[in-house]
Amino acid sequence: MRLITIWNEPTLEELVKIPTLYSTDKIPPKDKLIYEHFFIFCCDWYVVEYDPKEQLFFGYAILNNDYQNAEWGYVSLNELKSLNFKGFEVERDLYWNAKKASEIEKIVNSGGIY
Repeated sequence: MRLITIWNEPTLEELVKIPTLYSTDKIPPKDKLIYEHFFIFCCDWYVVEYDPKEQLFFGYAILNNDYQNAEWGYVSLNELKSLNFKGFEVERDLYWNAKKASEIEKIVNSGGIY
């Protein structure tokens, strides 16, 4: 049985710093703060909100460098934990500092700030 995890999974103390779901609804996409960045190969998830009860993130996803189909939406922490490709797991960007979506080149280039 494989242990389901994210390499360097965020701690509870780190997760409670992320705004709750729907609390940033009135903030335009370009001004939303991205609190966490998860990635594996050519896939990126940028986290804006988190529901600790449901362990559900809201943010922006770019899968397989597909900028045309990148979108704002929801992904569960457990879903990220379950992703594994030949022993590679989703990683959390250890050097990430919260920044506006408009400051992230991949989000801008995929049209996510409009």
